[in-house]
Amino acid sequence: MPAETSLLSIRVRTLASLVLASVMLCSCVTTTTGGFNVEASDEEALDNYIQLAVAYYDTDDMPNARRNLANALEIDDRNSEAYNVLALIFQREGDQELALENFRRSIRLDRTNSRARNNYAALLFAMGDYETAFDELKTVTEDTMYEGRGVAFENLGRSALRLERVSDAETAFQRALQLNSNLYISAVELALLLAQREDWQGARFAFQRYLTTTDFYGIPHTPRALLAGITIEGYFQNLDLVNDFTRILTTLYRDTPEYAALQQRLSDAN
Repeated sequence: MPAETSLLSIRVRTLASLVLASVMLCSCVTTTTGGFNVEASDEEALDNYIQLAVAYYDTDDMPNARRNLANALEIDDRNSEAYNVLALIFQREGDQELALENFRRSIRLDRTNSRARNNYAALLFAMGDYETAFDELKTVTEDTMYEGRGVAFENLGRSALRLERVSDAETAFQRALQLNSNLYISAVELALLLAQREDWQGARFAFQRYLTTTDFYGIPHTPRALLAGITIEGYFQNLDLVNDFTRILTTLYRDTPEYAALQQRLSDAN
């Protein structure tokens, strides 16, 4: 599941730098409650504290992240986003039950907080609760204003795969790619699903989308993607790519299920 940090980091570093600069400039005329100008509105201060907490979270500085969240909650102890960030901190520290509790509290306080709901679903997925994760992600994907909607569809597809809902998974990956053509996981998973039902042209088109994105960004191939390429391009007798992918899988990933599947396939062919 996509990482929660990337969703939360939108504009964070820039905002955090501005906030920190403001604190330094105003330090001689502020109160001791957190370093912000006493003339600043509570709403602005609340937002600044949360943004700083996220910035510290991104740098793995949990004490300062907690300190800023405590300041935020002193201003508004019913702020949904503050509990979302607190849940992420608990999750990173390994306190999964506390993370779940705070994600749920965040969502109760604001049913429209799709970022919190998506992060909650990611934790449920990691814990193996695919059914609940699927339901939560379904709600997230219905929020047409959510900036991470494409990733939410991708995660919905991955949850559907774990639940063996093949049709739902295929639809979700297609929607993910409609919203964000760079989602290479969706591309390779869609390619595999199409290959399974022998839609080879569709599978090849999806896999080419995967290759375009990974080549452009220099993303290394996973064993799953390598096996997908061997399967799909093998059907079209693209031996150069098949040989390249076979060599990579054999050299780097001998301890994977994909390598075992390839060896079984070669054995059956003989």
